[in-house]
Amino acid sequence: MKLWLDADAVPREVKEVCFRVSERLKLETVLVANQRLQLPAGYRHISAVRVDGGPDVADYYIAKHAATGDVAVTADIPLAALLVPKGVAVIDPRGEEYTAESIGERLSMRNFMDGLRGIGVDTGGSAPYGLREKQAFANALDRALTRASRRS
Repeated sequence: MKLWLDADAVPREVKEVCFRVSERLKLETVLVANQRLQLPAGYRHISAVRVDGGPDVADYYIAKHAATGDVAVTADIPLAALLVPKGVAVIDPRGEEYTAESIGERLSMRNFMDGLRGIGVDTGGSAPYGLREKQAFANALDRALTRASRRS
């Protein structure tokens, strides 16, 4: 089992939670981004992959390399839609887990909102990321990793 982070799309606080979990569980954790990543010192199970720049290159890398039983963290719904059918547990930085039952609806809503933004409608933005969201993420990550480890 590996933990994959879409490092272009997750807040620093989420990365910090994942780093601590990686060390505690001795879990291979891979950060994928299209920019250079500075990894914190002292974490033995963390690695980074820098992909070429361009739209969705990091997403395609994760989708290609993640396997059934892995866990991925991303705010990118189209990436989640590629991973969920492969048997990868996917959670977003706010602690929501994408499932086979929910991903279709989430992708449709994302595409609808993207269309509205494309024609100039102000759809607002995400609420600020705070302590409550960080705790929800940490709890969801713990649940996803526990389930994934039971399957392997």
